[in-house]
Amino acid sequence: MRLAITGKGGVGKSTLVALLARVLRDAGQRVIAIDADPDMNLAALLGVPDATKITPIIAYKELIAERTGTQVGKAAPLFTMNPRVDDIPEKFWVDCGGIKLLVMGTVSRGGGGCACPENAFLKALLGHLVLGRDEWVLLDMEAGIEHLGRGTAMGVDEMVVVVEPSRTSLETASRIKGLAADLRIRRLRLVGNKIRGAEDRQFLEEGAKGLEFIGFLGQSEELRRMSMKGLSALGVGADALRQVSEIVANAGWAASIEARAS
Repeated sequence: MRLAITGKGGVGKSTLVALLARVLRDAGQRVIAIDADPDMNLAALLGVPDATKITPIIAYKELIAERTGTQVGKAAPLFTMNPRVDDIPEKFWVDCGGIKLLVMGTVSRGGGGCACPENAFLKALLGHLVLGRDEWVLLDMEAGIEHLGRGTAMGVDEMVVVVEPSRTSLETASRIKGLAADLRIRRLRLVGNKIRGAEDRQFLEEGAKGLEFIGFLGQSEELRRMSMKGLSALGVGADALRQVSEIVANAGWAASIEARAS
């Protein structure tokens, strides 16, 4: 399965990705977790020591220049749009207790997107990870899903939008739904986070405008500590893992686990 996790900033996208990676790893699955969010929080949530010292792939200017046929620091009106990237994951991923983590980074742009070697390299790498690998691939995306080109998006099995009990969170989910449709992503569903009780759940279900929820994460001390980077997904207890396991079951992803195990 290739899952793209997105949503408004601060709703808990990275927390869900880290917990999903843990649950899948514990089920004996091979998992690649990709941090494609500008905040780059996933390493800390997976318990990487000195997570801020990880160099994102976008920062390897010489490598990108070599693969795209350009020169560092020089204008590149012409460059290779499909650079070789098949060897990149094994060279740059960080092993987080059996979960493979790749920190992508983002392209700084002054508006309107970026047709540049760096962007071409990142999109080619994402395309390889989504279309050319046989592990579980979990994409921790920014809300704008800027990294996903049409070909890569069509290879994603599902987009999961994380929402919290707020109107702005639901509005972001609605915008993402439109972007996903433009990119022909086959399925989009929601996960509710920071749920304090039945009223929060009802608010989200009524405001989701027909979008399906595959589960909810209750507001707990453990998840609060994760959001403050005081606890990693590899150290959470049974209750948080149970909630995420229920999401995996509700979504139907458990069938993929069973198929791979057999």
